[in-house]
Amino acid sequence: MSETLSPPQSTAPSSRSALIIVFLVVVIDLLGFGIVLPLLPRLGDAYVNDLFAGGSKGAAGGAILGMLMASFSLMQFLFAPAWGRLSDRIGRRPVLLVGLGGSVVFYALLAFALAQPPAKAGLALILLFAARIGAGIAGATIATAQAVIADCTPPERRKQGMALLGAAFGIGFTVGPIIGGVSLPFFPGQHWLVGAIASVLSLCALVFGLLRLPETRLAGGHRAARKLVNFDAVRWALATPAVAPVVWTFFLASLGFASFEVTLALLVGDSLGLDESHTFWIFAFVGAVLMLTQGFLYRRLANRVSEPTFMAMGLALMALGVLALGGISWLAAQPDRPSFGLLLGLTLPVLAVAVVGFAFLTPSAQALVSRRSPGDRQGEILGVNQSASAMARILGPVCGLALYKATPNHLLPYIFGAALLVLMLPLIPRIRRAETLVPGKS
Repeated sequence: MSETLSPPQSTAPSSRSALIIVFLVVVIDLLGFGIVLPLLPRLGDAYVNDLFAGGSKGAAGGAILGMLMASFSLMQFLFAPAWGRLSDRIGRRPVLLVGLGGSVVFYALLAFALAQPPAKAGLALILLFAARIGAGIAGATIATAQAVIADCTPPERRKQGMALLGAAFGIGFTVGPIIGGVSLPFFPGQHWLVGAIASVLSLCALVFGLLRLPETRLAGGHRAARKLVNFDAVRWALATPAVAPVVWTFFLASLGFASFEVTLALLVGDSLGLDESHTFWIFAFVGAVLMLTQGFLYRRLANRVSEPTFMAMGLALMALGVLALGGISWLAAQPDRPSFGLLLGLTLPVLAVAVVGFAFLTPSAQALVSRRSPGDRQGEILGVNQSASAMARILGPVCGLALYKATPNHLLPYIFGAALLVLMLPLIPRIRRAETLVPGKS
């Protein structure tokens, strides 16, 4: 390989300060995302039921609901590499601020959509699509936040830095659903409130970023960065032996995980009988496990466990957790189904196992992609990896929802997800051996 790794250029007076600030900005922004996510599948389902014969169980209604859930990730797939490439050229700060501004606008649009009465279900659904598409474009800047981590951490501590960003996700996914779960009982039926709160939180993140977020990258990145639409980074990532198997593993593992993730709100309703407000608490539990795993457990183990080992552990735990969730769904569909207490007691630890696996895999894959990529293309190549994850989250809802509704016991998406995760394990030795193929290493 002719390219060599170059160290990231940093203009921040303190890398630690930059890490803390980008962590706080991501936490505040993801609080809004965490408020909206648990409610969206059910509200979309309600609007689809008002518009189509057979509702979401019919072919047309199911397709519309699947497209609504996939639209956010589709925009991330399209825009993550472009935002990353732009940040390599003009800097991380302006890209992150533009993304936060977009979140403010499109979460406000989401609130307006959710305020529409049932008689205007068609208008509401159109506005929901517009809001999710816009939020997906704005949220695609998460690869730029990962590039800030790459700018501010040495290669040997890259996975700890990526885990810090994962902990920010966990906090957002914990506190956000709690805010939604607490607010809805006080304002019953006022679903627009979740969009409004999300918009206000994103506004707080934008103001904080304007005041405190430093620039960590000098302008003038890789020459390909001058083209916002450019497939050179994709070709480079998929043709580089040190990077390609990591990206493929991350993509396929994310696909297996997403096939069950999108059905979680439906699962807790069908299997546990939980209503909207209680569904928020399940998502808060998921966020708490993610936060504690990446914020504490992963970072404590990181000096002793390599990224490929973390990835193998993550795949195994995710497969076990996803398959066990399928077993719970099957049990709940039986005529002599177990009691609510037993089902809940089984669901929470099984969810924890799957989420711990995801928390082990994600920062490890991101750190490997970053360490094995040229220093002047961090935003671009991390954007490709984020784009691969987004594509998995596009296909995952389509596969997951179709398989979930295919049988009364809703077992199929969990078998599919677990099988796909297990099939990725043979790639781990190849990823481990590829360390010697990193450009610039002997």
